[in-house]
Amino acid sequence: MKKVLLASACLFAFAAPASAADLAARPYTKAPVAVASVYNWTGFYLGIVGGGAWENGSGDPKMKGGFVGGTAGYNWQTGNVVFGVEADGTWADVSASATGATVVPGFGVATATVSSKTDAMGAVRGRIGYAVNNVLFYGTGGYAWIDNKITLSALGVSVSDSKFHSGWTVGAGVEAFFAPQWSVKGEYLYRSLGGETYFSGVLPTGTLNFHTVQVGVNYHFGGPIVAKY
Repeated sequence: MKKVLLASACLFAFAAPASAADLAARPYTKAPVAVASVYNWTGFYLGIVGGGAWENGSGDPKMKGGFVGGTAGYNWQTGNVVFGVEADGTWADVSASATGATVVPGFGVATATVSSKTDAMGAVRGRIGYAVNNVLFYGTGGYAWIDNKITLSALGVSVSDSKFHSGWTVGAGVEAFFAPQWSVKGEYLYRSLGGETYFSGVLPTGTLNFHTVQVGVNYHFGGPIVAKY
């Protein structure tokens, strides 16, 4: 029995190194290369926009209200600098009214109401900004317009006249991608619109100046993300 045990031990002693030598070497696996997403702002986009507007002026009442509509634009990027052009058009409800006594020929003193309402507004603007990957800081300026209506009411009778006011706008904003082809933006614009004369020369207006704050969501065509290794 002792001889059998001794022989078995010797056999295992010689077999163990041979078995270890027969094992295949563990293959070397290269670590995966990290992929960084770099955002390219170049391309066409469409979106929706909405916000609030209030008239800038010393008198009261001041026009104020909200608006909502659509926007379209195109960006060109070189390095971190982004150039663009953008147009927007919105439906608006920006208004004010005043009521007081007035003299009506052939009747005497009566209560009259004068109201002014901007029911549409828009702009065509250039943009220039600095992109930090998926975030764009920009300034903007260009042409602005509004469609405004003035209504006079007295003795149960109302008359209205609408005029198209043109002017300029300037402002700034920030836009950021939150998904591969979607971005959200917020911007401030100052709009200055030239005066017009309503009711065939009877009622002239001065320049209409508005502060507007708006937010928007844009869809970018063409895939703005480039994978960089």
